Amino acid sequence: MTSVTDDLPLAADFPKATVDDWRKLVDGVLKGAPFEKLVGKTYDGLKIDPLYPRAKGVAPVVGRPAAAPWQIMQRIDHPDAVAANAQALTDLENGATGLALVFAGGSGAHGFGLEPSADAVAKVFKDVHLDAGIGIELQIGPQSRMAAIHVAEYVKSNGLDPAACNIRFGLDPLAAGAVWGHSPYTWDEIVPAVTGAIKGLAALGFKGPFASADGRVIHDAGGSEVQELAFVLACGVAYLRAIEGAGVPLEQAREMIYARLAADADQFMTMAKFRALRLLWARIETACGLTPKPLFIAADTAWRMLTQRDPYVNMLRATIATFAAGLAGANAITVLPHTLALGLPDPFARRVARNTQALLLEESNLAKVSDPAAGAGGIETLTAQLCEAAWGLFQESEKAGGAFAALQQGLFQGKVAAARKARDANIAKRRDVLTGASEFPNLHESETAVLKATPVALAPYGEQKYKFDAMPPIRLAEPFEALRDKSDAALKARGARPKVFLANLGTPADFTARATFAKSLFEAGGIQAVDSEGFADPAKLAAAFKASGAELACLCSSDKVYPEHADAAAKALQTAGARHIYLAGRPTEAEAALRAAGVTGFVFAGGDALATLQDAYRRMEQA
Repeated sequence: MTSVTDDLPLAADFPKATVDDWRKLVDGVLKGAPFEKLVGKTYDGLKIDPLYPRAKGVAPVVGRPAAAPWQIMQRIDHPDAVAANAQALTDLENGATGLALVFAGGSGAHGFGLEPSADAVAKVFKDVHLDAGIGIELQIGPQSRMAAIHVAEYVKSNGLDPAACNIRFGLDPLAAGAVWGHSPYTWDEIVPAVTGAIKGLAALGFKGPFASADGRVIHDAGGSEVQELAFVLACGVAYLRAIEGAGVPLEQAREMIYARLAADADQFMTMAKFRALRLLWARIETACGLTPKPLFIAADTAWRMLTQRDPYVNMLRATIATFAAGLAGANAITVLPHTLALGLPDPFARRVARNTQALLLEESNLAKVSDPAAGAGGIETLTAQLCEAAWGLFQESEKAGGAFAALQQGLFQGKVAAARKARDANIAKRRDVLTGASEFPNLHESETAVLKATPVALAPYGEQKYKFDAMPPIRLAEPFEALRDKSDAALKARGARPKVFLANLGTPADFTARATFAKSLFEAGGIQAVDSEGFADPAKLAAAFKASGAELACLCSSDKVYPEHADAAAKALQTAGARHIYLAGRPTEAEAALRAAGVTGFVFAGGDALATLQDAYRRMEQA
């Protein structure tokens, strides 16, 4: 019997496509615009071309072996240790293969965290079989540093074999100093304490790793991928030197260190970053005279990408981030629950975070192939670019005297501040879109449930003897959320949100596109858009504006309609009491005439939406 496809050769009947063919089609669409318009740039200035050929002669990056799933880590950060234990047991019974114990004062605590006491540790671990193959990761800070000792004591006091417990202890004073911007001790004073703890834990029989090189510090502060990678290398090498200097052979010392990176919704960049770190660390090991071994890399989905508004979109962001980190060979992944920016996540949010990973592993089988990105031209190129640039910045930190000295000199902080400034500008102009916050807002979203809990209060840690610029964590949506908070306050106080009347001119074909744009822009700042039918009569337009109860107005139509109707419409709105009149569209040669008629601002794609919204609130508050 003949198959249907035997008579349908499909692709074989088409001529082979070439880059030249593609370029001709692109030039036709560009219509004389330069090809460079299609070339993107990262925040490190790395070039991203629109098309890449298949990479040849490349091998998979050494990392997670095929058919070996990453550890599904779940945050345990409830301040009540008994409640935290109940969460841990539920997580382990329902798919989690590891627990990330987040202690108060840790770099990733974000306002909550466990009490760093022996009693709390014992309560959290009740009925948890630490020697049954689950992964345990400690996220601690200087104020909660004793938690690592309490965990070790708990293991020994319960008769467990330390070597059978898979515990990453998370010692990382460099991360804490970078976040706080100060340290009570010099690096020379810090080293003996850290290496003493590491050697003590190793002597008890724990296999580690013990010290964490945490790139989240840079990512959370708004830094770039190159800066994050270089910081991890600098911290990793600092700990490697310290441990070796304490008398531990280099071959053993490297086994005592692991890395942590942030994974965000930029899929290709996240994949390239994780792949790059493996290559970079292998280069360091080679320079140390070692045969490279796979570095253990833990991943957290990014804090800075979380939004308080429309938090369910955070589920999508976390899925993409997990997908990217998993394909790039992360050994363990912790998904931040989608409501974490609002408060302590409830059981539903925790379940979604856990199942995000379980679905990708069990149903999508992401762990079945080692380094599936190998040979992909775009990702291979980006990986190589990240390696080269990160190595250069790492060398700068080495010339400065190492990670601690580089922080004292502001080397990382200055570069992170520049990246954040550029990022903030793109967020403000909505070039970097935050769905649900800066674009496609929902003013009628229901309140999201979170748990009520009192954070653990910790005593201050040491004196601020050695100060440098801090790199505290931020969330990219915060400026827009602040405006939404103002809108909520107005709704609570007066029963109504600030409003802008969309003064639509002409037919729906004329105004729909710009009215939709204007509605999204204003409501991203909590200013409710009042829609209208198309008007040609200025008097009817003015009457509709008065009936809307709005203080602001925005003319919306096409460039074809504006010359005929915009002047009269603006004058009518001004007479009707509009405090501020916008026009949806870029200023043209008619700008002077429009401003004379009453138009006081223009809103358009690429404009500073955040500044426009902040100015609108100032004008309404001055009324």
